[in-house]
Amino acid sequence: MLKIEHLTKKFGQNTILHDVSLQVQPGEIAVLLGSSGVGKSTLLRILNNLETITSGTIFLDNKKLDLAAVNKNHTVGFVFQNFNLFDHLTIEQNITLPLEKGQNIPSKEAKNIARNLLERYGLADKANSYPSDLSGGQKQRVALARTLALKPKVVCLDEPTSALDPLLTAHVASIIQGLAQQGYIVLIATHDTSLLERLNCTIYLMRQGSIIETAQSKQLASTPEKYPQIKNFIAGI
Repeated sequence: MLKIEHLTKKFGQNTILHDVSLQVQPGEIAVLLGSSGVGKSTLLRILNNLETITSGTIFLDNKKLDLAAVNKNHTVGFVFQNFNLFDHLTIEQNITLPLEKGQNIPSKEAKNIARNLLERYGLADKANSYPSDLSGGQKQRVALARTLALKPKVVCLDEPTSALDPLLTAHVASIIQGLAQQGYIVLIATHDTSLLERLNCTIYLMRQGSIIETAQSKQLASTPEKYPQIKNFIAGI
């Protein structure tokens, strides 16, 4: 279980996250919902040691998470909004390089891992292509495959449906739901309310760095009047 307790993040005099607490079980999807600038992406960046904590504690499996070590032991994986693929490497090499250089996995084994993941996500025929040859949806699947190759316990996705059409959004939602079914702890930062209809998830609506309302997606669908702030956000109010 991932447990975040009283997390606060400040940049100078600006408070980006204020006393944020939540828990996410293996096989559960947590959606950090809110407009740009509310702190949801900052929370994911903290989990990946890309930002520091001002105060608060993070636990994973009942042990304090050593954020300084997450990039070394790959406990937490991050799928960036802009994918962060290496343009000069093939799709297969984008996956094998972190395995070979970061985990000292032999080249043959790394290639087998990459090819299995590319086949799982329907990209086996793109192994020798370059990122510039791929669509946005395909790049995202490559970025996810690269993350999963490192076997994290927690998978963070920053705006995973940004700039995708409705058909691709549905496909990405299916992939994300599949991650939960495989037992990953999944956190998503998004402002895309259409995802809520496609995921079995816990929704954390954020405003000005704080969680202001929480709902289960199924409960929201059946009794939206119980969650007025999430309902208003979805309606654009």
